[in-house]
Amino acid sequence: MECVNEPHPLFGGAMSAVLPHSAADVSKMREIPDNQEAFVHSRTDQSFIVELVEYQDHIADQDAARYHFEDIAGSNAATQPGAQQVTDVVALAKSSLSLSACSSAWALTGTQCVSKYNETATNLVTLHLCVFRLPQFGTDLLVTFNDPQIICPESSSSPAAVGSDVVPWTVDDFQQLLQSLTLHNPGLFG
Repeated sequence: MECVNEPHPLFGGAMSAVLPHSAADVSKMREIPDNQEAFVHSRTDQSFIVELVEYQDHIADQDAARYHFEDIAGSNAATQPGAQQVTDVVALAKSSLSLSACSSAWALTGTQCVSKYNETATNLVTLHLCVFRLPQFGTDLLVTFNDPQIICPESSSSPAAVGSDVVPWTVDDFQQLLQSLTLHNPGLFG
């Protein structure tokens, strides 16, 4: 668990960010790809993922968040009609970000109907996504906040949030992570 407002090292200390309360490092529970850092809420089914992906030079900056949202929908098998919807895309002011190396940053809010672990039960998840464009490193850095809204009773996630004392993560927690994301070692990008 992380102390609130303390930067947490990411990618072996090459980056850092302030994580929300109750953040558990997924890599301590199971193997995750080297290009990802993943954290789950200890009492809900919420998660944050910080991911380094290939820079999409054929995609205009203002379309990058939607491009990555649709790519995630494909990975989540949320491609059928009505399984995904984008509700908002906005540019983030570079002056509000610690990651000054980005050429631009775009935040998207949308929903996806997704299944976990190839289950047939689907859950409605609000997905908050931010893409930091880093063309000089050939990288798009994605930060996603998965916030389940409706969990199917047949889903393995169903008993996730137990008790009235559970304090879920908020969009403010997501914003704090985005604003505090800092690059310490550009060697991360090769």
